[in-house]
Amino acid sequence: MKAKINTAANGVKYITFELFSGAGLRHGFSTCVGGVSGAEYQNMNLGFNRGDTFSNVTTNHRLFAEAIGYDYKKTVLSNQVHGTKIAHVTEEDAGCGMHGEGGISETDGLITDVRNLPIMTFYADCVPLFFYDPVKKVVAAAHSGWRGTVLGIGSIMVEKLVKDNGCRREDILAVIGPSICKDCYEVSRDVIDKFEERFPQHVIDTITTKKDGEKYMLDLWKTNEYILLSSGISKEHLEISGICTCHNPELMISHRKTGGKRGSLAGVLVL
Repeated sequence: MKAKINTAANGVKYITFELFSGAGLRHGFSTCVGGVSGAEYQNMNLGFNRGDTFSNVTTNHRLFAEAIGYDYKKTVLSNQVHGTKIAHVTEEDAGCGMHGEGGISETDGLITDVRNLPIMTFYADCVPLFFYDPVKKVVAAAHSGWRGTVLGIGSIMVEKLVKDNGCRREDILAVIGPSICKDCYEVSRDVIDKFEERFPQHVIDTITTKKDGEKYMLDLWKTNEYILLSSGISKEHLEISGICTCHNPELMISHRKTGGKRGSLAGVLVL
């Protein structure tokens, strides 16, 4: 299964995942096409914390929501810190972060079982992990950079879905969204040391390639695939989008490609 690039009537380009579309879930991952922000923010900036104007970001949220079909004013945003805190959000959280106040505080994962309550997490190279249980009708999203990956936020999310929401592992659908690929993601030895502390050698051999000196190429897609499969997600219920944020500057936003001068991509899930 592959990700699909869609163009809405309002000109917004967004990505959907066949695994979720086939299950009837409203969802989407933004691109840099179709927004009103300036070039320094790659036009479709959905992050209120990037220095863009409040008006531009709000307009981008409205356009993105029009493209996918949800009420942007109800969107619950995450305020990410590269940790493993996961919040279960309800109707009381509707609109949290949409006034520029930052979203659910110090949280890298959101879960909801409330219909028509959009949850949104932000990216610009880090790995989006999205979940949907079509039986229990629960959606979840987690932000997994290299720190979140080492800490196993994907497995923490699965355990939380099982324990708190009564989900069965065999029912959960999961997507590894657009993010930086191994060919683009160079890291230093200290990062590899942390992965070697966490993962068995056969995984390290698969996810790392040594370059000259103390530099390595790191595969966060494969690492998160291993984490999710080890957590009980079945292979047929796991999709890797295969879209690299760094390789596709005409479509995506990359922190590494721009040296941090950028807007933010986002993924949204709506029951």
